[in-house]
Amino acid sequence: MSTNQKLGRRSFLQVGAAAAGGLLIGFYVPGKGQLLAQGPRGGAPAALYPNAFIHIGTDDVVTLTVHKPENGQGTETSIAMLLAEDLECDWKKVRTEFAPINPTFYGGAMQGTFGSQAVRTSWTPMRRTGAAARDMLIQAAATQWGVDKSMCRAENSMVVNLSTNAKLSYGSLADAASKLPVPTNPTLKDSSQFRLLGKPMKRRDAAAKSSGQAVYAMDVKVPGMVYAVVQRSPVIGGKVASFDATKAKAVPGVQQVIQIPEGIAVIAANTYAATEGRKALDVKWNEGVNASLTSTNIREKLMSLTSTPGAVAKTAGTGEASLASAAKKIEVAFEAPYLAHAPMEPYSCVADVRADSAEIWVGTQIPGVANSDAVRTAGLSADKVKLHTLYMGGGFGSRGGGAFISEAVGISKAIGAPVKLMYTREDDLAHGKFRPTSYARMAAGFDDQGWPVAFASNIACSSFAGMQNGVDREGVAGVADTLYSIPNVLVQYHEPGIDIPTNYWRSVGHSQNTFFMEAFIDEMAAAGGKDPVELRRRLLSGPGAARLLGVLNLAADKAGWGKPLPAGRFRGVAVVNCFGSFNAQVAEVSVTAGKLQVHRVVSAVDCGMVVNPAGIVQQQQSAIVYGLSAALRGAITFDKGRVEQTNFHQYEPLRINEMPVVEVHIMPSTEASGGMGEVGTPAIAPAVANAIFAATGKRVRRLPFSSDPLV
Repeated sequence: MSTNQKLGRRSFLQVGAAAAGGLLIGFYVPGKGQLLAQGPRGGAPAALYPNAFIHIGTDDVVTLTVHKPENGQGTETSIAMLLAEDLECDWKKVRTEFAPINPTFYGGAMQGTFGSQAVRTSWTPMRRTGAAARDMLIQAAATQWGVDKSMCRAENSMVVNLSTNAKLSYGSLADAASKLPVPTNPTLKDSSQFRLLGKPMKRRDAAAKSSGQAVYAMDVKVPGMVYAVVQRSPVIGGKVASFDATKAKAVPGVQQVIQIPEGIAVIAANTYAATEGRKALDVKWNEGVNASLTSTNIREKLMSLTSTPGAVAKTAGTGEASLASAAKKIEVAFEAPYLAHAPMEPYSCVADVRADSAEIWVGTQIPGVANSDAVRTAGLSADKVKLHTLYMGGGFGSRGGGAFISEAVGISKAIGAPVKLMYTREDDLAHGKFRPTSYARMAAGFDDQGWPVAFASNIACSSFAGMQNGVDREGVAGVADTLYSIPNVLVQYHEPGIDIPTNYWRSVGHSQNTFFMEAFIDEMAAAGGKDPVELRRRLLSGPGAARLLGVLNLAADKAGWGKPLPAGRFRGVAVVNCFGSFNAQVAEVSVTAGKLQVHRVVSAVDCGMVVNPAGIVQQQQSAIVYGLSAALRGAITFDKGRVEQTNFHQYEPLRINEMPVVEVHIMPSTEASGGMGEVGTPAIAPAVANAIFAATGKRVRRLPFSSDPLV
């Protein structure tokens, strides 16, 4: 089946599900409305348009149209499980489709997968939708049998008559159910009755992805499509001064060369011709304010800022003043570099912009934002722009919207033809938005028993989450909101004003700040003569810290903390709470002749009520791989305003022979579901750094570990 056929089939299923008879129920994200039922061919009133919907067909197939894109983290599977649990439907008959864009009703950024919110924001709406549909089907069956509703039970896409054991399928009841009012407060199942939630389930997208049937933007082909790449300024923020396209146009297959706001676009009959044409371009650049920017002077600026008072992010007790009266004091500094997202699938987008309409095919974490970017660039009204949400080969915070969508739309609009814009890995590393670099000074004071009585931190980190009272919340996340109980605290922040684009990176501010905080907690333990786990237990004895203490105890127990290890092996520990979840990791390492090997990672996680434990294990493993790759050697550096890393040989991910054994232990919980896509990333770097100290006596205060020798 061709890509066009696959895309057409997907579109047909969405339309057919709404018009082929059966029961259609819309559901809403919190604050967006109430449940709504429509008959087989009814249209939803504009004031009550659903954010997504389920359709139960006369063939028993349940089609879920969901507004949370699949970013590789298992969204389709988890959200479908939430629906199927309270719907009491046959899991094998559930189908999923990505929701179409409707900016008037979907709520912009709410139609997105980011911030580890997909399951958290879908838990109640999806379960209520399933429960409402179940109750309507039961009522339809009771009416047909002439019995009270209480005499019927739903199970496995059937309604059972408890008196006669007669059964009616959901498909046979769907039309009748569609004529009934929707229950306003359907009863949700008790967790003791769950048959899907909390059980390990295979990913719904696994077969399509492993067989090549899943559609990514790179797979899309539309009639008349051409290919484009863009030559962008080698200096961050630079602009085109002039260009000569004569040699580029002479490359076989090159059709046009045009200037766009982001640089020079080369349009060709295929990607190879486009990239060869780009190599032949002669472009002169106005390099701008970053022409002399280097990583060295960035670091010097951050160091200088943190030696002066900053905006206060948190203060408690007597703050920094209490350090002066402490029986003992330590002060150190930590730093973390810029990082790229580097998903395995570089950016790609297909755009077909015409005089009165536009159609876009793209893998995006936030379709609502991506659509807004497309609408703005196309210069059309929102109702004239149609965006198809496709699978993504990783995102990690990088695919909300952004330049690659605007570039594709702008090129198509300029040339009057559909175009597929392609990024190479070199484009991805040099022209993305980066996790910001950060520098943090940390100080602690102790009483005469070696217990911490004061803590101070001064952090410099570029803002990208938004400033409030001079503080960017992500710049201090994990430090200003720590659950450790220390009586006197002062946390300060500086926005350095560096003109390098930054963005959310998997676990955001916690990615660097957990390294700072957890490595420093170990230094506090050593300074006070305490065991690292013992100190953490003491500091997590206060209000609100019980769940973080729980995962610490679980990880320590499963890792055998305090028990002998094989010769040459050493342990380190770190904890984190973020995105509504709690994680503790114990890393087991060896360091031989300066060479680090991470052998084992024991991870304990409390994410509240569990949807799919198999997905939790996968996300923990994935997050640890991602975080350990960055900790070992991940760094984006600059010289004369240019990114020095060009491909994976200089921005190297974890190799298979370096992968530790990862053991994941899930804490049973009845708390509200927390996020899972990011919570596993922050703790791995400090856990390994603390194990390195146990092995060598050397403190690692700068990421990546390859920055300094380990002996």
